[in-house]
Order: sequence, then C-alpha cells, then structure tokens
Amino acid sequence: MTPEITGTVQWRAWQDGVLPPVERVRDGLWSLPVPIPDNPLRYVLVYALEVRGGLALIDAGWDADISWQALNDGLTAIGYDVRDVKAVLVTHNHADHLGLAGRVRDASGAYVALHELDAHAMRPDLDTYDKWRRGYVGHLTEHGMSGTDADATADMMDPDRLFRAPRPDVLLQDGERITLPGLDLRVVWTPGHSPGHSCFYDPGRELLFSGDHVLPRITPSIGYLLQSVGDPLADFLRSLDKLTGYDVAEVLPAHEYRFRQLDQRLAHLARHHAERLAETLAAVTAAPDSTAWELAAHLKWSRSWQEFGLQQRRFALGETLAHLKLLAGRGEITERRGGPERPVRWTPADAA
Repeated sequence: MTPEITGTVQWRAWQDGVLPPVERVRDGLWSLPVPIPDNPLRYVLVYALEVRGGLALIDAGWDADISWQALNDGLTAIGYDVRDVKAVLVTHNHADHLGLAGRVRDASGAYVALHELDAHAMRPDLDTYDKWRRGYVGHLTEHGMSGTDADATADMMDPDRLFRAPRPDVLLQDGERITLPGLDLRVVWTPGHSPGHSCFYDPGRELLFSGDHVLPRITPSIGYLLQSVGDPLADFLRSLDKLTGYDVAEVLPAHEYRFRQLDQRLAHLARHHAERLAETLAAVTAAPDSTAWELAAHLKWSRSWQEFGLQQRRFALGETLAHLKLLAGRGEITERRGGPERPVRWTPADAA
C-alpha cells in the first residue's frame, strides 16, 4: 500500500523520469535534488536547513562534477552559497550520501558528522587495493559465485571511490542532540541498510529525515556484505519497530518523494520481509545444501534472474544472504561451512 504522498511535485518528476525542482518544504528548510549519474535512483534529496549564520545539510550527494554543480546551483537558488554550510549531517556512509561531503568541507570549513559505526566500517580491509580485492572476491566465491564472475564484479567497482571517501570529523551516537544554533535535531540510530544508518528527527516540527531507512515506494537494500557483522536484517526489523509511534507529520526521505503515514509504511516493510523470509525458507527446503548464489537465482525479483547483470546479481546475493542469516539465527536453517575452496551451503535445521 502506498502512503499518502506529500511531495507531489517530486512524485510527478519521478513519474516523468526527470530531476525534481528545488523545493521549499518549510520555513528555513529546502530539498535540493542532486543527481546520481547512471543510477536508477536518479538523485539524492539533500536537505538544507537554516541555522544561525548559515546552513546545515542532511546528506551531500554523489561525488561527481555534475552532482557538485547541481548542489551549488540548488544552494544559489535558495539564496545561499556552499561557503555558508556549517555542517553536513550524513545519514550513512554510502557514496551517494557521503560522497560530496568532502568537497563541501573543503569549500566551507563545515564539519562532517556520521554515526560512529559507519565511520568504523569505512576502515577495515581498505589498507590496500589488493587486500580489499582479495577479501571481496573471496566473500563472493565463498557464497557460490564463480571465480570468473567474482573477478568481473570486482573489476566493476571503483577502488578510488572507496579509498577517497571523506572521513567524518564528528562521530554521532543514538539519541544525540545536534547542537547547531537554531537547529533542534535528534539522532535516531536505525541500522540495517548500513551498520550506522541514522535518521534525524525534528521533534518541534514532527519531521523525520529518513535517509534510506524508510522510502515511500521501494524497499531499501538490506544485504550481508564483505564487512557485515551480526545480523543486518534483524537490525533493520528492530529499527522499524523503533520508529513506530514517533510523532511524525511528514517523512523526508533521501530518494523519491516526501510522504505521510509513517507507521503504515513501517508495517508494510515488515510484512515484505516476513514474506521474503518465508519464500527463502521454502527455497532452502526445496533445494537443501544449496549455496546462497544458487538460492538467489530461484527467488522472485523485480526482473528475472536472466535479465540481471552481474552488479544486480551481486546485490541479490547480499540480500539473500541477509535473509539466510536471519533464518539461521532463528534456528530454522543451518549454515554449513566447507573447507578451503568449498562454498557455504544452507540446509533446513531438521535435516542437519
């Protein structure tokens, strides 16, 4: 069920496949669309909030010249300049949200803030490109992708973007209050899409800047990736529960368009994953001792597996693994690890 759309201009632009305009959301609050080149999500909605003596940004956009120009044009349209930015509050460490934060900091002296877990996740296994690549290819082949496909997938990645990602100046924690003058925001830690994903809540205006945690139309990707620890999907489902009951008049997501009826959307996302878990369990039951890669090929996706390219299959593998890890944590399936060169396989718990 689609929630009530409040960003109607944004929604129309989404339907028409064009960039939405800069838009005033409230007094002292604007949405600035920043394009993501060659990406089906098309843009990030960067939010500019007035503070005493300048602006704070929520997210920054993808690090590309076209994106940088769009951000600067958006700031000009609302009567400001990038040099007026005092802080960049980043919802999570993905490149379409964090990428331009370094350029903004260099131009303005603004500080960059990110949850401490996402800052920590940017360090391991990134000492050298060779070390990162061995770990990345090893993770993919461990879960059933062929060595040839894993190497080709690694070749598609941009190592420079990984290594030059801007490091934050301020590490955020759950419940923290943002102390910029004239701004009252609370950090709401909502892990799942990333370990430190955080929403920002404005209690006075009952606004939730939801990043990628809650979007109006699509389900955010929850994947078990190279550097994942614990149970990302379980974290995500707990994060949905955490937001239930918040007084939210409007949700301002990082993609698509603004909406109302947060609790309805939270319930829909939870149901989606309950159905996906049931489908994944059925796939393991039907084909015990399968790898995650083999199982992913038999699950239902927005398009057929044959239509997916390697990058789409990589994301599908990560999402399948996240569901398998949660089922294993519940004791419904068992993870069987083989020796060297043998991929991990999954089987129903009663067949172990």
